Amino acid sequence: MNIYEFAMQMEKDGENYYRKLAGQSKEPGLKKIFTMLADDEVYHYQLVERLGKGQRENPVDSGILENVKNVFVSMKEIKEELHIDTTKAANEFRKACTIEEKSRDFYQEKAEQVEDAQEKEILLYLAKWEDGHLRIIENIVEFVSRPEPGNWLENAEWHHLDEY
Repeated sequence: MNIYEFAMQMEKDGENYYRKLAGQSKEPGLKKIFTMLADDEVYHYQLVERLGKGQRENPVDSGILENVKNVFVSMKEIKEELHIDTTKAANEFRKACTIEEKSRDFYQEKAEQVEDAQEKEILLYLAKWEDGHLRIIENIVEFVSRPEPGNWLENAEWHHLDEY
């Protein structure tokens, strides 16, 4: 299996995992975030697939980080009663963190190994966005791990996501 096939499988696994989390989530806001993450993984899959065929292109920002912030703002405004099994959810979300860390590290490592400047740029783009996904999931873990998630929504600033 070459690096592109491996990366495509990694993106497909990520998509499937986020769709699973979306399907399990009873919280509409989290369901929406997991769906957005799955859709981002589909875009990454397509980008890697084209890269493997020798097609070079400039990656496009999906806007996921701003959209995630907007979902949390909406959750805060609606003040829905949250129904989250925090222990199970936190464990599932930590697994997603591990997936994103491995993906980020893989793309960074491969970017160091390629000589083609545009290919390197695309791989670094993918590493950057996997790191962005990691930050989103880390925030969700923090959210569900708090004794009162609604208070976290009140105090969430998201300033650390603005760098992406």
